[in-house]
Amino acid sequence: MSITPFDAAAILIVLAALLGYINQRFIGLPPSVGLTVMGAVASLGVIGLDLLLPDVTVNADIVRFLRAIDFHATLMDGMLSFLLFAGALHVDWTAMKRGRLGVVTLSTVGVLMSTAIVAGGFLLITAAIGLPVPLVWCLVFGALISPTDPVAVMAVLKRTSVPPTLQATVAGESLYNDGVGVVLFSIILGTALGSQAFEPGRAVLLFAREAGGGLAMGLVLGWLAFVAMRSIDDYNVEVMISLAVVMGGYTLGRWLHISGPVAMATAGLLIGNHVVDKAMSDKTSEYLLKFWSIIDEILNAVLFLLIGLEVVAIPADPRLLLAGVAAIPLVMIARAVSVLVPLNALRPWLNLGPLAPTTLIWGGLRGGISVALALSLPEGPARSTSLAATYIIVLFSVIVQGGSIERVLRWKSSRADGADD
Repeated sequence: MSITPFDAAAILIVLAALLGYINQRFIGLPPSVGLTVMGAVASLGVIGLDLLLPDVTVNADIVRFLRAIDFHATLMDGMLSFLLFAGALHVDWTAMKRGRLGVVTLSTVGVLMSTAIVAGGFLLITAAIGLPVPLVWCLVFGALISPTDPVAVMAVLKRTSVPPTLQATVAGESLYNDGVGVVLFSIILGTALGSQAFEPGRAVLLFAREAGGGLAMGLVLGWLAFVAMRSIDDYNVEVMISLAVVMGGYTLGRWLHISGPVAMATAGLLIGNHVVDKAMSDKTSEYLLKFWSIIDEILNAVLFLLIGLEVVAIPADPRLLLAGVAAIPLVMIARAVSVLVPLNALRPWLNLGPLAPTTLIWGGLRGGISVALALSLPEGPARSTSLAATYIIVLFSVIVQGGSIERVLRWKSSRADGADD
């Protein structure tokens, strides 16, 4: 019997609800960490069961189920528009505006720096373990792993108590650097596949069209929503308008070949700040924000569960596992350099406080977007290595970094307070 899209959605929602209940009732991990851990443990348990009982085909059944879902299409062409809009809806524009230099620099220059550092390091790592990956494919890997994931980052920020400007800067950077990363990934992937020669001028124009077009479309969509919502007072219709902005806008962005993620982040920022304050009654804004908060929580739960379940897709090759483990410190070093260099350069104009480096580096989580981009790579030796490394980095990021960020920031804050005394 074939699995319909409704069947797949039902299975994922039931699993997310069940595991979420178990985590909330008995374990107490942060939701994103708990669901990822339990999904990964369940996947590893299935792999172990298959090894112990060769006649059992549960692992193969799960792999078929996950392939039927198509993680890349589900996230990049479905869930991402909702998640980015819902996340941006709650970002304080006033606070983010104070850190706008950091947002722009980190989401552009920072991503480029990280991509180059990761590519060079991954080239050396894969050559050392006997699985050499060509430089252009190392650049592809650098582009897909360098952006921080706004969904994972915002799930972490909800549990921390960092200053408002820093929190808005971290959120803003994560919202926009994934759009920049997706555009950069597409440009380098086209070069790697030989479908287009790399020409710096053409790459800059393509980047400007996708990112700039996404920004412009997000502003237009937000303005249209403002005009429509200001002229009525009906929370049912206004929630539908916000849904139309997300679903119609993201689809239109794909048709026009401009960045849907950038458009959704921009529209969400505009509606969450300008429209909610000036075009809605208190009752309507409460309904709208609660509706999108619920959507955000449900899709977050499904996404992190999927990340955990996707462990079954990692090929059982010790060299691939070694490449992934070795890439963890490489990615952390690249993140540190791509944060510290811009922050130091911007110091005369921007001071985000003593917690900024730690928050941006340790709180710069990788998540579903990196996994989705890795799954979109064509078949070949570079795909297996990149995919395994991506999974391992994302699991480390969500579980270790996401699970410890509160304690790390408390420790850093206490040290900063002690130095002040």
